[in-house]
Amino acid sequence: MKPTVRPCPTLLRLLAAAPALLGAVHAHAAEDQHKKIEEKVQQVEIKGAATAYDARRNDTATKIVVTQEEILKNGDTTVGEVLKRLPGVTVGGVQGRGGDIRMRGLGAGYTQILLNGEPAPPGFSLDSISPDMIERIEVMRAATAEYSTQAIAGGINIVLKRAVQTAQRELKVGLQDDNGKIGTNTNFQLSDKSGIMSYAIGGNITYAKFDRPSELVQEEFDLSGKRTQLRHADQTNRGTFKALGLSPRVNFNLGPGDIVTWQSFINANQARFNTTERFTQVEGNRLAQYVGTDVGVRTDFIMARSDVTWMRKLNAGAKLEIKGGVNYNNRDTDAPSLQYAPGMKPALDRLVTSSQTEKGFTTTGKYSTPLIEHHALAMGWDMGFSTRDEDRIQRETALLPPPPLPPLPGMPQPRPPENLDQVFNADIKRLAMYAQDEWQVTDRWSVYIGLRWEGIQTTSEGSDYAAVDSKSSVFSPLLQTLWKLPDTKNDQVRLGLTRTYKAPGVNQLIPRRFASNNNSETQPDQSGNPQLKAELAWGLDLAYEHYLPAGGLLTASTYLRRIDNSIRNRVDLIDGLWISRPVNAGTANTHGIELEAKLPLRSLYPASPAIEIRANVARNWSRLDTVPGPNNRLDGQTPVSGTVGFDYKMDTLPVTTGASFSFQSGGPVRVSDRQFAWSAPKRTLDWYGVMKFSPKTQLRVSVSNLLHQTNVQQNSFLNRNVPNVPDGLKADTTLTPTTAIVRALVEMKF
Repeated sequence: MKPTVRPCPTLLRLLAAAPALLGAVHAHAAEDQHKKIEEKVQQVEIKGAATAYDARRNDTATKIVVTQEEILKNGDTTVGEVLKRLPGVTVGGVQGRGGDIRMRGLGAGYTQILLNGEPAPPGFSLDSISPDMIERIEVMRAATAEYSTQAIAGGINIVLKRAVQTAQRELKVGLQDDNGKIGTNTNFQLSDKSGIMSYAIGGNITYAKFDRPSELVQEEFDLSGKRTQLRHADQTNRGTFKALGLSPRVNFNLGPGDIVTWQSFINANQARFNTTERFTQVEGNRLAQYVGTDVGVRTDFIMARSDVTWMRKLNAGAKLEIKGGVNYNNRDTDAPSLQYAPGMKPALDRLVTSSQTEKGFTTTGKYSTPLIEHHALAMGWDMGFSTRDEDRIQRETALLPPPPLPPLPGMPQPRPPENLDQVFNADIKRLAMYAQDEWQVTDRWSVYIGLRWEGIQTTSEGSDYAAVDSKSSVFSPLLQTLWKLPDTKNDQVRLGLTRTYKAPGVNQLIPRRFASNNNSETQPDQSGNPQLKAELAWGLDLAYEHYLPAGGLLTASTYLRRIDNSIRNRVDLIDGLWISRPVNAGTANTHGIELEAKLPLRSLYPASPAIEIRANVARNWSRLDTVPGPNNRLDGQTPVSGTVGFDYKMDTLPVTTGASFSFQSGGPVRVSDRQFAWSAPKRTLDWYGVMKFSPKTQLRVSVSNLLHQTNVQQNSFLNRNVPNVPDGLKADTTLTPTTAIVRALVEMKF
């Protein structure tokens, strides 16, 4: 199934307007010329301030820092689009539609997501934050004691804007075209100072429409490899999405080194969509249980987080920082559906209503002091408590009389109507204490040593399961060291040894069941497992870095992880239903290499255009010792990923443009002795261009997912000696066409 290629109306309009835009650029050329000397002086000053300290190069603890300029450069509307270009970072899901963020190619929560240094609340999505609200992004390949060590693959810290330097009034208004569906995106920033107080508020308003068709192919084979069943299902997903985000903050400068900051983050969104599914039997006579499904979904979500931070500089260079915060989120969903029997006869009317509310508080504290010369000692705590209340009410009504007994050949036996009242609450308590020291042993050698104890307790009670009490804790010794090689200013080596872990999430622990539309081996019901244990990992990281003039660099790094009690999802036939549950699955070993290059051409050839080339590639391997090979790697791990791109700033025109090509390999995975998965490689090509009309006005145009490649995913299951189930292989393949998304954004400062 190939996606239809057709000219994009928005792009054609932009191209048609290009002559006028270029004319406007030339009209401003004379005005800009007399400011040339002044602008050059300003650029030198800004560059000097920015390069005064390079955290990536000089911090002992390894990290990649993505500045605000880099975040906004490509015109991205989500954080995932920004992160996918970084070395070793991939995004799951369908191209251009966001997904879970992965480091080392690993999904399943192995990557720790932090918001202002604290673990993001459950249900939090990075895509709910507008890139304009972010000051910087820190990608940490190895864990540190200050942040949570639930970071087996690594951690990503999203730091929202906090400091207010000058008065600012900024407005960005944009349009996007997604397969002919027009959406809007508006961002604003306001900031100012008054006496000891400074304030700022940022916000974004988003409206999007979508029309996303897909195709499901279901096949069944006997043990000889002969296909016995073939069904096709056409699927549609149409709807709208609205979102509002606000990020207010106020700083009070009470005196030298005495600052109080109040910062909040509020996000509300609303989704309305309808999905349909229609099956066609192509081969065989065993029909699907339901040959058609219509579902309407209404979801309202709101999340609020607010915290107050007090930072006080003490005598002898010591510093104390204390933060306390509260958070709240609520999600309400109504999902009425209608299932159709063969002949498109209405068979089952189902209504599912669910509500989830979570609220809690967090507090952190950090005391740092240069008590001993060449040492930076710090210690602190990290504590949080949250309570979750959730209910899911399911009501079903049969619309057809019971089928005859014995059943007619090829006619499926529908599941009897089932009413469920699932109500539960859960309390999650988290406490961590840590101490760390960064020791400057010599001018060229520094050592970071940390120790963190972290414990989590989850208790839950529900209407349809026994009480759950899960506890996990771990001591995490951490060591990182940086050695700047002698006789050179540009080469250095890093080494890290870490102890990390991952505690099971609430949804993984609670044994409540979520029903699928057509229960089968490849579309099972979902349930949690209260017997899960935390995953524990030892890690080794090694990197070589070579820095070039004008911000260029060449790096090579490798890593090893040994994960005990690794968790995977296993499908079993229980009481006549196929159910997928998470289970501990022994030991997993994973390792990989990452290469990165960033090369400004003028650092090599001063007369060349102002072009910067960037490229990275990562190769990952893993093996699960309780699953027979081959391809017994961790489920969802991306074996190969990479990005190559360039940025070009023109000398004669105030125009900057660039592009990037990203690749993620797929291939087969053996999830268990009977479960298999396969995915096609994913390729994405993005382009952006910026026209600057004046120092305060510019137009940013971008096109993402230019290749609009069809996404292909397959899940299969091998039955052998299962009672009342024919031996053979069943495979579900989903083909999802994607589209190129065109965006135009006008940015104005006042």
